Amino acid sequence: MTAHESLRGANGPAELDAGIPDLDWRALPAGTRRSFFEAPSGPLARIEHGPENGQRVLLVPGATGSKEDFLLMLPLLAAAGYRVESFDLAGQYESAEAGPERLGRESYDERLFLDDLLAVLDDGDVPGTERRPVHVLGLSFAGTLAQLALLRRPRRFASLTLLSSPPLPGQAFRGVKTIGPLSRFTTPHQGAALMLWGVRNNLNKVPPGRLRFVRERFDLTRRASVDDIIGLMMRTPDLRDAVRAARIPKLVAVGEHDLWPISDHEAYARSIGADLAVYPTGHSPCETTPHQLVRDLLALYASDADVTAR
Repeated sequence: MTAHESLRGANGPAELDAGIPDLDWRALPAGTRRSFFEAPSGPLARIEHGPENGQRVLLVPGATGSKEDFLLMLPLLAAAGYRVESFDLAGQYESAEAGPERLGRESYDERLFLDDLLAVLDDGDVPGTERRPVHVLGLSFAGTLAQLALLRRPRRFASLTLLSSPPLPGQAFRGVKTIGPLSRFTTPHQGAALMLWGVRNNLNKVPPGRLRFVRERFDLTRRASVDDIIGLMMRTPDLRDAVRAARIPKLVAVGEHDLWPISDHEAYARSIGADLAVYPTGHSPCETTPHQLVRDLLALYASDADVTAR
């Protein structure tokens, strides 16, 4: 059964998502290729799945995340003919050796993460094949990175998906439910500590297999990279007008129980000319509603094909 058939069948995307069992998140799908990419900041752990000559889909994780966050999406997108890639951000999980010291700098700044992402975008073409634009998805903080990359390399993008990405410029945490008003009194280190405490203590109520993987991942992730990312999210650039001007398909995808209210995501989607998709989950639809998310991604990618054909 193809990805299209499984997503349209009697067991639709919502039913398939509801039946996801507890998993070993270290076990990648059969046929997944592992490698390290030498980025400007150092070696980044990377995975690829699907036909090598397929159009590329690049899935970028956020703070404290990793390429494994997209584990359930890999075979679905690959079955539709796409070559799916992901990598750990510098300082995160298996990319822990990558960092600012390799660049003669002191912190994980915006330029470091952006230059790494641009290098990955420019690297992935198969020799001898046509250079095609890439479908890019950024999760949370990586949504901001993806928008910055779009403005730097507009011809490299076939589409842009912002998954649970900060919908507010400036101090993005000011809009977070419940604790937003307190965020203006916290430092990046304190904000990171609060986030790490919540994840370690399973406030999101994830299954045991997921929690075990997340805790193991923290053992490798460099705390400085988390602190610096939180600091960057406290200074989220206002990219709305520039991103709106990019004439590619765009999607804002988010769980109804996300950190930020749906109204903020809806307003951001309107401001950049993007469609909005909302799922019955929290901050990580890639983990909990992957079939519904992939259904909407495939529709987005088809709209890019329609635009290209015209």
